[in-house]
Amino acid sequence: MVQTVCTKLLSIGEKAIILEKPNILHRIFFSIRVVAGEAAWRDTKLSFDDPAFLSYYSLNGSRKSLEARGADIFQGNIWVMNQSEVGLLFTATEILS
Repeated sequence: MVQTVCTKLLSIGEKAIILEKPNILHRIFFSIRVVAGEAAWRDTKLSFDDPAFLSYYSLNGSRKSLEARGADIFQGNIWVMNQSEVGLLFTATEILS
């Protein structure tokens, strides 16, 4: 097993790949978090292999994280986009088997 930990600081409107598609191993867990205060409202979009964000998952309000686990979770690139009025720090963790 391998654990990958990543942090990215994204400015307003910026998007980036937070977790890259595993090439050899298989992803069995991932977690993405926005580092922000509990009361802070921060708009973030997560996209699964869609850099145009035509289909996305929103993190806003009190929801500041997304976790998935199991043998059948998404295996491609995971993108994040900062939709807030301030720069945001993102942390991501994945476990590959």
